[in-house]
Amino acid sequence: MAAAFNGFGQKAIPFLKALDFHQSREWFLENRDLFERDLRDPFGDLVETLSERFMALGLGLRGDRKKSLFRINRDVRFAKDKRPYNRHLSAILSPDGTKMEQGVFYVHIGLERCFAAIAWWQPGPELLLALRNAIAKRPAEFRSLVAALKKNGLELDPDGCMKRTPRGFEHIAEPELAAAIRNRHFAVRHAIEPADIYGAGLVDELVDFVMRAKPLLDWGRAIEGFAALGSEASLPRRFSHHFR
Repeated sequence: MAAAFNGFGQKAIPFLKALDFHQSREWFLENRDLFERDLRDPFGDLVETLSERFMALGLGLRGDRKKSLFRINRDVRFAKDKRPYNRHLSAILSPDGTKMEQGVFYVHIGLERCFAAIAWWQPGPELLLALRNAIAKRPAEFRSLVAALKKNGLELDPDGCMKRTPRGFEHIAEPELAAAIRNRHFAVRHAIEPADIYGAGLVDELVDFVMRAKPLLDWGRAIEGFAALGSEASLPRRFSHHFR
């Protein structure tokens, strides 16, 4: 049994602020115990508590403290910004428990904001084409998805939408469908009030969000299954810290 999530430590956000200020390995090592006690270990509890709840509800999303959490260290090999540490900590729960799947739950605790998401984030070209074809060829289903999300207080994230309609879809005249086809990803987000990360009630809040986002999960998974049967399955890209 996973340890029950009882909230992040009171110094979780102050730790991120101080780490962002110092941005040094020496400072991080001196304060590693604080990082583990107030941020990393509670995050592991959150992931495993959510995994149990999601699986009990048949949502097909799971994870654990070893595989689901992203490192606090930044990959600076090809980055202009050489600061070694992130301003956030994040995790993914996915159908197979790894970070390599699509149709995932993502949770992000950071300085600028805290949020959760359900997403197909920058899927590979074959899967992205299948999602776009579903919009173009079965517009009624897509409109039903949008309506269901709106009823649940959610909407598809327009961030990163292409400026031009991709080749092969120029015939789509309806503005809402054309705009959706220009998406590079399909995601919904839920803003988390920073004060709410310190209590056990965060679990219920996130479960409620995922239940409200379930229409997107169902829509995307049906398309993935159809694409796989049609030999159009894509190799999903790693869903990572680009979602912020």
